[in-house]
Amino acid sequence: MQKLHTQSDWTERAKQVLPAAGFGNFDPGIVIARGEGSHVWDEDGREYVDYLIGSGPMLLGHGHPEVIEAVLEQLPLGMTFFANNARGIELAEAICDAVPCCKQVRFVTSGGEADMYALRLARAYTGKNKVLKFEGGYHGMSAEAQMSLAPTTLVNFPQAVPDSAGIPQGVADQMLIAPFNDLDAVASLMDEHDDIAALIVEPLQRIIPAAPGFLQGLRELCTRHQVLLIFDEIVTGFRLDYGGAQERYGVIPDICTLGKIIGGGFPLAALGASAEIMSHFDKDVVGLDKWLMQLGTLSGNPVAAAAGLKTMEILRRPGQYDRLRSLGQRLMDMQIQALSTRGIPHRICGDPTLFDVYFTNAQVTDYRNARHDDPADNARWNEVLRQERVFKSPGKLYPSLALTEDDLALTQRAVAKAADALADAA
Repeated sequence: MQKLHTQSDWTERAKQVLPAAGFGNFDPGIVIARGEGSHVWDEDGREYVDYLIGSGPMLLGHGHPEVIEAVLEQLPLGMTFFANNARGIELAEAICDAVPCCKQVRFVTSGGEADMYALRLARAYTGKNKVLKFEGGYHGMSAEAQMSLAPTTLVNFPQAVPDSAGIPQGVADQMLIAPFNDLDAVASLMDEHDDIAALIVEPLQRIIPAAPGFLQGLRELCTRHQVLLIFDEIVTGFRLDYGGAQERYGVIPDICTLGKIIGGGFPLAALGASAEIMSHFDKDVVGLDKWLMQLGTLSGNPVAAAAGLKTMEILRRPGQYDRLRSLGQRLMDMQIQALSTRGIPHRICGDPTLFDVYFTNAQVTDYRNARHDDPADNARWNEVLRQERVFKSPGKLYPSLALTEDDLALTQRAVAKAADALADAA
């Protein structure tokens, strides 16, 4: 019997009702029907090992039975209230117990929203306006965040380049842009500008690691110049370690943002800081002039909170992060071996919990040198992996705890075929 709705059927329908035929996130030519554990299936029934995992949230894999049980317990009690609920309060407690800089948190719905409020909070607390960010750093979709994320024109630092239409010039005027991993550039900008409210940084910028001492240097510079240090831990929180990059690297920011994993696959994010900084969300404490208004219909949603609480409980169990890092290292090693054996220039960039390959011999330290010698190599690599049932982003691979030995074996075969394709094309 012919399938009533094939993937191509859904793609054609999407073209009629969605700009560019998609949600704006991923290749609109693939339509996912379902996920289970470490696998996803498209609408044509094709099965893949999933290294996209929803762009990071599904660290435990799809449909973890304990997470489903927690969600099903909450659903009949209520799906949302626009009021405090016990699960949300418990999740706030768990985050504050885990994340060093968080003494209080405020919930929002998306990571981009958390980053936007973190910048606004820094301005409210310091009374200063400018924000320093790094070229290539991703901090959501706010006007400030859409500055020099992926500029096609490389201008002189610290000039900001808008990545989107519709952003007023006044926003760019309040932004300072520095190259990642360049402490001297940051120090120079802080010496020159005394009106910087915050420096925002991904401790692992996309997949580019911070150089030894870089994050510690940022902490020292921010303290010296009375600039708030914001760690965007939407990706790294509860992934690099249970306490995130702060725990992993031993550098404590003033404010951090969290998302993805803390919602267990549901829309939920948060920002956190000391009680003093977070007091700007409390009008009775700081007064009307210094109060930061924030509300959201689904903030602290009890279903998302229940999923996040159970996910975090599972991650606290002994050996989870050792296993995640072991899985990631094996995935790294199989790619290094396949590419090295065939003499293909490459750099594996990132952390065992989040990484990918650049097809180059050059050092990868910032946005301007994080590129492939020939972008066609990366396109061919990812195309063959997809054909061989490995599902990933074109520039990032997320290991999950749901991976099995069979998954790794399939991935190793796919990597070998992708490496062969590059060698044949050379």
